[in-house]
Amino acid sequence: MLQSRDNWISLGVGISIRDAVGGLLKAASLGLWGTAFSSCGESKHWILESYAFNVRFSAWKLTYARQTARCNNCETLFSPDHEIKALPRGIVSKTSDLLMQPLWGPRNKKNPKRSTNLLAMAVGIKQKESVNKIVQKFLSSNFVVMLFHYDGIVNDWREFEWSDRAIHVSATSQTKWWFAKRFLHPDIVSDYAYIFLWDEDLGVEHFNVDRYLSIIKEEGLQISQPALDLNKSTEVHHPLTARDSKQRVHRKVHTVIGRRKCDENSTEPPCTGWVEMMAPVFSTASWRCAWHLIQGDRTKNIGIVDSEYIIHYGLPTLGASDAKKAQAESQQSDARSEVRKLSFIELEIFKNRWKKAVKDDENWFDPYEKKQ
Repeated sequence: MLQSRDNWISLGVGISIRDAVGGLLKAASLGLWGTAFSSCGESKHWILESYAFNVRFSAWKLTYARQTARCNNCETLFSPDHEIKALPRGIVSKTSDLLMQPLWGPRNKKNPKRSTNLLAMAVGIKQKESVNKIVQKFLSSNFVVMLFHYDGIVNDWREFEWSDRAIHVSATSQTKWWFAKRFLHPDIVSDYAYIFLWDEDLGVEHFNVDRYLSIIKEEGLQISQPALDLNKSTEVHHPLTARDSKQRVHRKVHTVIGRRKCDENSTEPPCTGWVEMMAPVFSTASWRCAWHLIQGDRTKNIGIVDSEYIIHYGLPTLGASDAKKAQAESQQSDARSEVRKLSFIELEIFKNRWKKAVKDDENWFDPYEKKQ
């Protein structure tokens, strides 16, 4: 069977021929003889139902027996899933993980009796002491650690005994979310029960990893974050993320924020249903949604854990090296304002993309649209 998709013709396995003219002309030039061409609806994809033919390319020889194909749905036929189905089912591995393997000798094996979790952080060498405290606490709780080096410095982390056990990814002057989009695809992290996507300037003196995991499981939180200590944190921007010492977990805040009155009936941000980007924790399912920018039930499955809390030091990152420290200090306010300005520009770009996507997708509807 000869299949043509876009400007490629595929002849079985291992042979592909670039065709800019068309499947029929290329088939003829190769001496392929068939009985009939048929199209799938109005699409331009063609299938050649052939009885038997030989294809010779130098030393290559491929003999095909009669094959037939029925086309009921072209989108299904030429989808990535269909291409996977062309392989034996037992050979396909749709997911992977971050378990490192030795170059020789016995392979490392996962412990099927104990679920593992992932800590991923964007880090710079100037915050290595803070990062060290966080990493040590998470490694003791069976976490895989992945560090995103936004300053390009990797070797200097080798002073820590855990460095060789961590996964290091380096790209200069990139944000945590840039790294996450490119290196934390849902199919790669699907084996991890929870993904902690944290900043580096967090104090974890009052944070117990195992207790936190137990709480979010019991509460059914798909997206969460530890509350922020109001007394010691230098920056707490939003009332919802501040610690309430009288509760174990809270999902809403009861106060007035700007012109918005938040009460028990509130169903949307800033009153409920979100966490701050500095220390989010995602379940496997919620990360798959978040990675594709889709949300779940934000009033029930998103919350702040008060009993296990952290300190936000609010340290500026993505800064210059120590050699340029004096110059960086004088330019710091300007640089931070430029970064903030760019974030607003990108937000507007995203809003425009969203509007266009909604307009172009006739089948999409907003599950959170308020009923009139």
